[in-house]
Amino acid sequence: MVARVRVRTITSDEGNKLLRIVRRSSGSIVTWRRAQMVLLSAQGMDAVKIAEVTFTSPDRVRDVLHNFNADGFDSLQPKYGGGRPPKFTLGQRQEIKKTALARPTDHGLPFSTWSLPKLADFLVAEGVVDDISHEGLRALLREEGVSFQAVKTWKTSTDPDYEAKKNRVLELYAMADGAAEPGPDDPTVVICMDEFEPLNLQPHPGRQWAPIASSPGDRSRPRRRRRRAIYKRPNGIRHLLAGYDLSTDRLYGHIKLRKDRTQFLAFCRYLRSLHPPQVRIAIVLDNFSPHRSTKTDRRVGNWAAANNVELAYVPFYGSRINRIEARFTALRYFALDGTDHDSHRAQASMIRRYIAWRNRHVTDHALRKVVRRAETIKRAKVA
Repeated sequence: MVARVRVRTITSDEGNKLLRIVRRSSGSIVTWRRAQMVLLSAQGMDAVKIAEVTFTSPDRVRDVLHNFNADGFDSLQPKYGGGRPPKFTLGQRQEIKKTALARPTDHGLPFSTWSLPKLADFLVAEGVVDDISHEGLRALLREEGVSFQAVKTWKTSTDPDYEAKKNRVLELYAMADGAAEPGPDDPTVVICMDEFEPLNLQPHPGRQWAPIASSPGDRSRPRRRRRRAIYKRPNGIRHLLAGYDLSTDRLYGHIKLRKDRTQFLAFCRYLRSLHPPQVRIAIVLDNFSPHRSTKTDRRVGNWAAANNVELAYVPFYGSRINRIEARFTALRYFALDGTDHDSHRAQASMIRRYIAWRNRHVTDHALRKVVRRAETIKRAKVA
């Protein structure tokens, strides 16, 4: 019977050295794999089991063990020749990119995401490459347009009329932008409406200009303004009912204590007063219950029919289609971030003054930059 191949008896120092190599995340992946095979053999595992754990063949494991018994730790180092680092072929690069973009579970592995060591180990075990360092793998993926990014959630609309509602809103936008001609019964003015909330009295996070730190500093004279910490918010909240007129690129807003149907209709009457009664307008809005007519309260539908207004509702969970959302991003950035108002009156004054300033400076570069960034995100989600 052929004797089982196993590593020679190793000393305590050799065992600790093997353990350090296996635990280390840097260095050659080949050295790491060979040290892993030797350490598993020293723990009493046979070559077949080691091959299963390391995703290789039993003959490869036996070669590593024979070489370690003969040459010691020198056998763990790959014997590369001189010259420039190896260049990967187009096929290898494509396979590396394909593997990185796939889930580890697609290959039967028991983890949910690739780390550089795990990915490099798998590529070597599968024979895609003979060896690749962690930094070399990172650089190759970067050249191929692949980076390590956070996974984000996505909420799919449950609206059975999703396509019809979305297409109608986008059609209204096309008419407002001049990309499509309105029909005989189509509106010529489009206004996007939504609530911005909650407006409560609390320190809002933000950014500011401050001197660069050049020393430990003085606690009694901090470089940056400090924000107080709060434990209670006893002052209640307010609601901003806002409308964005696409025809004039102007923003309008009223701050209210409540956002019920009565307040909504009052704001709609204000939006209707901005244009002559004979001009048909469309109001794009979400499916918040005060925005709709119900069996017990049909005021909204009756008002729209009597005042030459079309109410265009975005799909459920589709508020991102509403163009006013990007304007809210700019409002939050310029009027609320970094503030700590002591009263709702002061906060409301700040918001009203910002809206007036915004309507006078619609071509402001900083404002355009914030809105454009927000619109890009919203447009990508809609697509």
